[in-house]
Amino acid sequence: MRLVVATACLASGHTKGVSTTVSLVELVAPLRADPAHTAILLDVDGTLAPIITEAGDVALADSTRDYLQAVAKKYRLVACVSGRRAAEAKRIVAIGELAYIGNHGIERLDRDSWDLQLSDEIGLWGQRVQEFTASQQSRDLERLGVRFEDKAVITALHWRGAADEEAAQAAVSAIADSAQDAGLATHWGRKVLEIRPPLNFDKGSAIEDLLRDSDVYNALYAGDDSTDLDAFAALTRMADSAQLRTAVRVGVRSQEGPALIAEASDFFLQSQQEIDLLLSALIGREE
Repeated sequence: MRLVVATACLASGHTKGVSTTVSLVELVAPLRADPAHTAILLDVDGTLAPIITEAGDVALADSTRDYLQAVAKKYRLVACVSGRRAAEAKRIVAIGELAYIGNHGIERLDRDSWDLQLSDEIGLWGQRVQEFTASQQSRDLERLGVRFEDKAVITALHWRGAADEEAAQAAVSAIADSAQDAGLATHWGRKVLEIRPPLNFDKGSAIEDLLRDSDVYNALYAGDDSTDLDAFAALTRMADSAQLRTAVRVGVRSQEGPALIAEASDFFLQSQQEIDLLLSALIGREE
């Protein structure tokens, strides 16, 4: 097992490790040396693409997509792991050679496929989520600027950009209480509440399922939000149990992201715009 624990500052081009000091290129060297047995796993919003007010307008920079396509050609498995629906993440990234995990681990689209993998139990709970959220929609919420996003088995309530974000959040909090009373699960993100089936799933468990029984021995995950901590934890578990020889966790600084992302990272990008540095290092084209 090789689990490097370090934090980094790309602005100065080096890392300051707890027990060692490594550059980004050095950190990914074991992955580059064994691409046939390596998985590259990447969050979308805030990592591959910037966070913006209108979620439907999110897009990758042309340079990021070009680098990502090169990464997909080099490594055994490359996957986008998103809170969005898997099909929506695939539309945004627009690279067919990738696998897509959506809805924080509920959905999966395998490489070059649009056949969604979803359990029957999840589907039944998703219907209950939709029925509940339909009953909560009102003109008062519209006036407050609360937007409902239908993610099939999950419904997200957004208030980013509302005229009075504090009032909008208070209204959403009341809906969260009602959802819990109805036996549903709630999850808070950056100016968003998700109403979910009350089942155990997250990005980490989805990654473990994706890599289970595979011949992947090395993995890297990059993310910026609290849900990405579950993915970091999964790589740590797999490294500790010798399922992975090398595990690399890359954090991305975000204005609204948790401080724990930096603490849990092996390398910390100072902004989403620096994602190209990671992708270029993975293909051996250092900037």
